[in-house]
Amino acid sequence: MSSGNLLEKVKQLRKITGVGYKDCKNAIDETQGDIEKSVELLRKKGIAKASKRMSRVAAEGLICIYEQDNQFSMIEINSETDFVAKNNQFVNFAEEISQLALIKSGKMEDILNSTMTNKKNVKDNLVDLISKIGEKITLRRSAFIGKDKSINFSYTHSSLKKNVGKLGVLLSIETTKPKNEILNLGKQLAMQVAASSPLAIDKESLDQNILQKEKEIIKEELKNSGKDTKIVEKIAIGKLNKFIADNTLLNQEWIMDPKKKVKDVLKEVVGKDKIEIKKFIRFKVGEGV
Repeated sequence: MSSGNLLEKVKQLRKITGVGYKDCKNAIDETQGDIEKSVELLRKKGIAKASKRMSRVAAEGLICIYEQDNQFSMIEINSETDFVAKNNQFVNFAEEISQLALIKSGKMEDILNSTMTNKKNVKDNLVDLISKIGEKITLRRSAFIGKDKSINFSYTHSSLKKNVGKLGVLLSIETTKPKNEILNLGKQLAMQVAASSPLAIDKESLDQNILQKEKEIIKEELKNSGKDTKIVEKIAIGKLNKFIADNTLLNQEWIMDPKKKVKDVLKEVVGKDKIEIKKFIRFKVGEGV
């Protein structure tokens, strides 16, 4: 590593951690110039200042989607404040990463090691951005849907600009119907996922652990009701079926017409043709942080 490059890395590390020059230089030397590993090393050595910025919660940020030739990528990038999430530098950085996410099929490690337009990789640019903005910034997750046999769609909610917002959805459909005849349906289905946040496409694909947990909650809720056992059993079945309907896309009420189920709308639109929702992915900024 050249002396100029070493000095630049030390400066970056000092800005992030607040640690002195000597400790930062030693950390950079020990990790062969890897900033993230240097931060981790300083934390492990018990230098309190090293964890000050990186330990803060980053639950704001953006969802960015990029599309090309029926392929879509989606990323979530987080900041500590909504003010930073609207910063042009932050937005431009997020948009460029979403393009790289498409090229790298959503594989996070490959994205982080990708070279950006300024000839630096994503990891180093992330560190630079943290240094300039002064907040913890993390590239939290990424997703990708490719060509295959599917017709793919996306939707962005609370948009700051096209394909940049606070909530994003990717959705894949397989159908024998011409693409131009289901474009509106595909967009509406992606909006349905955004609005109703289903856990799965249908009952069969619903995580059995989630279903079992819900059964336990319902049983516990009814345990001391004092009602007859047979009535309690019927109530429990009804509650569980309601949970399944609310949380599986095909069984949800259609947001455009609550009198219908999503599965009924699909049948109406495709007629004698076949249609199947193959996959959906929903990212909401800060969810679960």
